[in-house]
Amino acid sequence: MTSAGSLRSRPSLAAAVAASLLLASPALAQRFLADDPVWRDRDDLPIDEPGEIELNTPYDVVEHTFLVRPPKPGTIRPAQNVNTVGEVPDSSWFTNRIGVRPLSLEGIVRGPNRGDGPDFGSPWEVIRGKSGGITPGFTMRDGRGDVYFVKFDPPAHFGLSTGAEVIGSKFFHAMGYFVPENWIVNFRDDQVRVAPGAKMRVRGKKPQPMTDATLRAMLREVARLPDGRVRSVMSRAVPGKPMGPHKYHGTRPDDPNDVIPHEDRRELRGYRVFSAWLNHDDSRSLNSINSYVKTGDGGYLVHYLQDFSSAFGSGSDWRRMVAPQNPRAGNEYVVEPAPVAKTILTLGIWERPWHKVRYEVYPQVGAIEADFFDPDRWKPEYPNPAFDRMLPEDAAWAARIVARFTDEIVRAIVREGDFRAPEAENHLVSMLLRRRDKVLDRYLRASNPLGDFRLEGGALAFTNHGEDAKLAPVDGYEIEWFAFDNDEGTTSALGPPSRTRERSLPLPAGAADFVMARIRTVSPAVPAWSRRVDVFVRTTPSPKVVGVERE
Repeated sequence: MTSAGSLRSRPSLAAAVAASLLLASPALAQRFLADDPVWRDRDDLPIDEPGEIELNTPYDVVEHTFLVRPPKPGTIRPAQNVNTVGEVPDSSWFTNRIGVRPLSLEGIVRGPNRGDGPDFGSPWEVIRGKSGGITPGFTMRDGRGDVYFVKFDPPAHFGLSTGAEVIGSKFFHAMGYFVPENWIVNFRDDQVRVAPGAKMRVRGKKPQPMTDATLRAMLREVARLPDGRVRSVMSRAVPGKPMGPHKYHGTRPDDPNDVIPHEDRRELRGYRVFSAWLNHDDSRSLNSINSYVKTGDGGYLVHYLQDFSSAFGSGSDWRRMVAPQNPRAGNEYVVEPAPVAKTILTLGIWERPWHKVRYEVYPQVGAIEADFFDPDRWKPEYPNPAFDRMLPEDAAWAARIVARFTDEIVRAIVREGDFRAPEAENHLVSMLLRRRDKVLDRYLRASNPLGDFRLEGGALAFTNHGEDAKLAPVDGYEIEWFAFDNDEGTTSALGPPSRTRERSLPLPAGAADFVMARIRTVSPAVPAWSRRVDVFVRTTPSPKVVGVERE
């Protein structure tokens, strides 16, 4: 079990002195404190406005490929921001949603969107433009004064990048991450005009004045509907002041709230499982944004994930233009010396295994497959320190969240891509369902897949994510009840072990202030499911699940 103490403290000399004086306090000897389990990490305390961080792709690739070394086996410590029931508390990084709280299908499909998109009541004004990159586009302001970042698809790939952006934001929002509000928006050319003083960013050159002619030239090169409207994805600027991306290692020195090394955050380690499932190989620092949200006494940083346009089957070609995903994506780092050396040493006789993979490619959804996909071997564009430190318990946490995405939910989210091609939509759904099942098979088979421990009608109830995912049949559950001494950390048996087929265990009557249920799943097909899960319940003043420990 991981202590929740780090969730209650912030680094300061006064706090350190106070902690040392309290070491002799009997309360600190207790395994569970009165507020366990902690469900909110107060990392939103007022701080001074931090500086803006700037990163670029070449530096990021070099740093993570050659400078940040992967951990040695056996040296990785458990995630440091986990509460006493093994979950990630809500914070400025992550908010528990589908993993622990019921969500309506309507809410999942709505995702982060809180309005109805840009206002069509008056023309939009382009305030910045860019002509290069994977998805050329512009920044505009609508009649309400809201700012949106606008991107397009090329004519040959209607829906590829824009659909991936919207679908990705809804998946990651449901998982619990902060993401921008995104809409598929179709508009006519006369809806947009260039604002006075607008600039155009051109790769390798200084910003140039943007004119109506440059805007119209851009719009001539993008995908359109048969009625002539432009197809776009519009991302609303996140609340607050942008302060650059976050890294996946270390902490931010100008943010006193940022006390847990990023590589030790479970939601960033588990992000690897989610990214592998959705083939979000562009899950890197540059596709994140920290925003400084002001409060009465200062402000705090909120950490967003953004830019999912290269997820699923969407990617780019050698010209860095929107195109179906490169087969290398998800299978090999962009710079990986070992495969290159092996090819050279064998004079090209050895062929990378992923070269042989065959894809069913649709212009709308690109190249994504499920036969060759292996969750353990999946790789992002280049090494990610948090991904490299993912432990089995981090992967299992993420897999239990993936298990929440039913066939119906996956279909509903993909439908939001508005591909206008049923066969392409069905193909993407099929690939995601098959990849999901591989993720569950890999990570829910490795340990006892029980979760969602709760009290219902005087009984301890739980969910078996492995059985519900149809990974294997279950013969029943071996149960042992113990009285637990919260001050001494000792247990005493309350009776002999028993066996049941029910997922609801009546609490022992009048046994102790704390009781512990030791549960083993009986399934001959999956021996690892017999590993114990200890669930701690505080019985007074009212019963409450306060701890979960897994073997």
